[in-house]
Amino acid sequence: MKKIVSILVVLAMVLSFAACGSEPAAKGKYTVGICQLVQHEALDAATEGFKAALTEKLGEDVAFIEHNASGDAATCITICNQLVSEGVDLIMGNATAALQAAAAASATIPVVGTSITDYATALEIADWTGATGRNITGTADLAPLSEQAAMVTELFPDAKKVGIVYCSAEPNSVYQANIVIEELEAAGLSCEVFTFADTNDVANVVSTACAASDVLYIPTDNTAASCAETINNVALPAGTPIISGEENACKGFGVATLSISYYDIGYIAGEMAYEILVNGANPGEMEIGYAPEVIKKYNAEICSALGINPPADYVAIG
Repeated sequence: MKKIVSILVVLAMVLSFAACGSEPAAKGKYTVGICQLVQHEALDAATEGFKAALTEKLGEDVAFIEHNASGDAATCITICNQLVSEGVDLIMGNATAALQAAAAASATIPVVGTSITDYATALEIADWTGATGRNITGTADLAPLSEQAAMVTELFPDAKKVGIVYCSAEPNSVYQANIVIEELEAAGLSCEVFTFADTNDVANVVSTACAASDVLYIPTDNTAASCAETINNVALPAGTPIISGEENACKGFGVATLSISYYDIGYIAGEMAYEILVNGANPGEMEIGYAPEVIKKYNAEICSALGINPPADYVAIG
């Protein structure tokens, strides 16, 4: 009798483990893993929007396993491999290194990215059609680069030399810089590139760039955004204005930017995740989403300190 009871107990445990491991959503529950590259205001807002969209639609039926890689791409890889081993239903990769790590970790678990400048660059897709054709989709944080370049000539018509500053380890920063350089050179300006490899180089690189430039352009760059105070502490005393690729970095060191809402692109990414999880949408066929609007914005405090008066169609950053 004891032997029969023991067998029944073991069988019940096995069935219980099997149910939990093979079908984590069997009871209507979805587990979503989040890998965010680094903590700064823009990426934080995207994650907040993503979670808000899914929570509004699923309520208590969604649970999040949230990790921050503290700016280290190798940590993103560890995080995403761990999320795969935990059997999550979907992975959200916030920023390029996080998306790349999620893509490498699984070819089957759906991946939704956000705060990605260019998916073709991030995923090395040569024949880009608007969708990845893989288990990946998401939203981009790219504001029109030609319009960003035009802000340099609009605000600083006498500028001759533009310093392009970014982190060489971020491929999407390279992508943005190359397009902006092409636009600026076509407008007759001289461009020089100044790159830092990590946070340790930022102050020295920005100092060198300021000494050689009339104005700086810093694209949407996670390392730069996480070092906003350091950059401002160098550029402002030097009297060198900075056009920023995105609003939250502009709050820290820029005079103006072409702004999008990171909360909005995160929210849209959350809606895409819902379609995948609940309605069976194929991420490989879902076109990349973009911010619903872009706005010219300026940093009133830094503009005042540098004696810059933005045109009437620029909105002060709140």
